[in-house]
Amino acid sequence: MNKRKSGVLMHITSLPSRFGIGSFGKEADEFIDLLSDMGFSIWQVLPFHPVDEVNSPYKSESAFAGNPLMICPQELYNDGFITKDELDSCVYDGTPYTADYDFARKTKSYILRNAFYRCTNDEKEKLKDFAEENPWVEDYALFKALKEKNNDAPWWEWQENEKNFAICQKDKEKYRNEMNYYIFVQYLFFKQWSRIKKYALEKGIKILGDMPVYVSMDSADVWSNTELFEIDKDTFVPTEVAGVPPDYFSEDGQLWGNPLYNWVAMEKDGFRWWKNRLTYELKLYDIVRIDHFRGLASYWAVPFESKTAKNGKWKQGPAMKLFNAVKDVYKEGEIIAEDLGLFGEDVIKLLEDTCFPGIRVIQFGFQGGSENEHLPHNYQNNLVACLGTHDNNTLLGWLYELNDDERKYALDYCGFTGDNWGEGGYYAPACRKVIETVWRSCANTAIIAFQDMCGFGNDARMNIPGVPDLNWRVRTTAETLHGIDREYFKKINRIFGRYNEV
Repeated sequence: MNKRKSGVLMHITSLPSRFGIGSFGKEADEFIDLLSDMGFSIWQVLPFHPVDEVNSPYKSESAFAGNPLMICPQELYNDGFITKDELDSCVYDGTPYTADYDFARKTKSYILRNAFYRCTNDEKEKLKDFAEENPWVEDYALFKALKEKNNDAPWWEWQENEKNFAICQKDKEKYRNEMNYYIFVQYLFFKQWSRIKKYALEKGIKILGDMPVYVSMDSADVWSNTELFEIDKDTFVPTEVAGVPPDYFSEDGQLWGNPLYNWVAMEKDGFRWWKNRLTYELKLYDIVRIDHFRGLASYWAVPFESKTAKNGKWKQGPAMKLFNAVKDVYKEGEIIAEDLGLFGEDVIKLLEDTCFPGIRVIQFGFQGGSENEHLPHNYQNNLVACLGTHDNNTLLGWLYELNDDERKYALDYCGFTGDNWGEGGYYAPACRKVIETVWRSCANTAIIAFQDMCGFGNDARMNIPGVPDLNWRVRTTAETLHGIDREYFKKINRIFGRYNEV
């Protein structure tokens, strides 16, 4: 990733849509056109996997499956899978600024079932080809079929024989019809996404996707590979779970609750699961951002019974053993290491050994003096410089939450001299100074969230770490995206050598 470039963070669910949630429709193509017109070369998205009970894409029932809520009803209608009445049943009459996951689940489950019943013999043959090309989908489909049979209970509460993946494998044909439905849904997901990804590449836009380090306990991955996780083999209860210690985001730390990997067992088979996962991710996206990369150097292990993450301890991760084993899967420049948070020499060494670009966030830069690594004058070329991540406040919201001294430092640093720093909107003057400070930095890649292109306040924030409710809901409209000052972003991309000449 040596060429200077820039990108925009916009998750699929945040796209404009008539269907209550952003999806793989024409709005995705139009967003690609917008990025291309402004000279961007990267579209950053959040994980594409099914979301959990609070709609987070970072704790999914599968590290491989796609989120059915992203399937576009209009595209299904265009392809003859659903009727006009079924399409109309998906149209949402609520606010266009908030993703309604419950509405999308209800309507898309209905139309996808109907689409499956209409599946032609030709499509059924394509399903077989899809399953052969994606070996993970059979295990996932069996997991989903059994979840449905057990009223969506977590897998460790199923009947004894159903908890055992090996036994279920032998009997899976009795669930074949239901399995085929879930394979069909994944086939539609990847069919629609492949079209969009191809169009993006034609327009000179690469997709940067996020890969969570951990997987959910209640997932097809853990159920079908229990030996690869730190789980009691008799009770199926994790001995310790994942999280992070107290940090910038939370004084209690973050108790994620994901099962930890049994790295000894994974090393014995040459990190097979990780090879398969990275191969898949680099098929789904062009560039993969490994979220919580530091957990591969050393990780915070919290006793299962703990109520917060304060009582955890650091344990050694696989480090270069893992990346030496999977190095044939990726090429230089295809992986970004999300190295934010507390870390030590082991993380620094792993970054140096892998040569992956790390991440800097200017919002973290104005505490601790001029040596703070998040201040742009301390950046290096091999970095991704961000205005903020999905976990940060918006740029304008951040300026409001700073104390007076921090805000003065930030505004002075970025060269803002006016008295209207709190002015928002497309032409927000203080926000523009911060944007330009990141854009002129020596970091090879600069990323901005679409909210910050619009000058939105903290009501447009995507996620507040440690707060489980009312996150991941931000959505926008075509009118809002149309209002973005295209000429401004064209200008700064050209001035600072980040313009993408397609």
